[in-house]
Amino acid sequence: MTTLSKLQNYLAEIAKNDKKGKKINAFLQLNPHAVEEAKKIDAKSRKGKLAGKIIGVKANINVLGLNASCASHVLENYESTYDASVVRKIKEEDGLIIGMLNCDEFACGWSGETSAFGPVKNPHALDLVAGGSSSGSGASVAAGFCDMALGSDTGGSIRVPASHCGVVGVKPSYASVSRYGLIDLSMSLDQIGTLTKNVSDAALLLSVISGKDENDSISVETKKLDFKKIEQVPRNITLGVLDFQIKDERIQKLIDKRVEEAKKKYGWKVQKIKIEHVDLAIATYFPLVYTEFFSSTRRLDGRRYGKRIEQAAGPEVLRRILGGAEISKAEHSGRYYYLALKAKKIIEQEFEKAFKKIDCIISPVVPRLPHKIGEKISMEEMFQYDALTSPMNLAGNCALSLPAGRIDNIPVGMQISCAKFEEEKMLQIARSFEKL
Repeated sequence: MTTLSKLQNYLAEIAKNDKKGKKINAFLQLNPHAVEEAKKIDAKSRKGKLAGKIIGVKANINVLGLNASCASHVLENYESTYDASVVRKIKEEDGLIIGMLNCDEFACGWSGETSAFGPVKNPHALDLVAGGSSSGSGASVAAGFCDMALGSDTGGSIRVPASHCGVVGVKPSYASVSRYGLIDLSMSLDQIGTLTKNVSDAALLLSVISGKDENDSISVETKKLDFKKIEQVPRNITLGVLDFQIKDERIQKLIDKRVEEAKKKYGWKVQKIKIEHVDLAIATYFPLVYTEFFSSTRRLDGRRYGKRIEQAAGPEVLRRILGGAEISKAEHSGRYYYLALKAKKIIEQEFEKAFKKIDCIISPVVPRLPHKIGEKISMEEMFQYDALTSPMNLAGNCALSLPAGRIDNIPVGMQISCAKFEEEKMLQIARSFEKL
């Protein structure tokens, strides 16, 4: 199938089930030059790694000529003047950008409901949330609107929607993928990653976007992924099942069942693993996010581009700005942010110790099923969406969400996490689970 014919099929599906907020509400903007770009790709005699792949981009990542709105009225008319490094790399490998995807406003949210342009609906049950903040990215792949999507992950923002929508979501190791061109939520935690239909596609897209970038000083060169090795079942693997109490026992039982299947099929070892201080992850995560988000939004003053954020943003964004302002005021006495950085380091060291004994850590992605759109749930319950994912961001580890099965016909994801820069091993283990 040509790139053009595949694109036309996807555009027809979007027009039927997504255009102008109908049904899913995954896309905020389609690429007006997509057909022309598809024809150019098809006309090439030598094509790149991503030729024929149609890719959606979360609306907080810059794509030249498209609106990096962050799903907010603040930047709704802001047209990107450049490509983010990950987008440039995709285009160089003949990947086709189909459009910009809905998300929680400025990536502030857990469910996809805080977007200024309406919530993203879960393709598997339209009355349920798709998960956030990369809600449109997860929903677009699950609904069959594109082959792949880019998202950003601060504390679970790729893995949560991947879990709820039944797709594969990868959060790479911190610094392994350039963040140049990402309108960030939290500079010390954010990472651009992938949402795809399967592990092989995740490996392919990750291989393109990874690596050192002169525009991002913290980025590092990473080992090239060996696709043949990823397809092979690894031997002598020890799975560490995270010892963490969750309310919905059905989710943990589903994960335990998959682990037991892998143990029997591949002869892998399994042991319970307890990470000290992991229960402090949420309390550590939010002071960092609030403070760094407050700092990064000071440029959104309405003078250079967009509207003033305090006047045009929604309540969740304002809550985080106000929280960050208060934390920043208290920082002269070394409170909150400084202490959160110390706790972050402790959690990182605990994970380093754990990965000396085991190859990966297995857990649910989300300790609960998605709630109904518009349902009022407490902030404490909402915080729990990131309880099992945010520790991986604090530690800087690579982690992914892999479909593990369904409960009440709703997809449930299994989180597989490995040590920093062990993406190849993580994908190899995930691919082995996928084969079961």
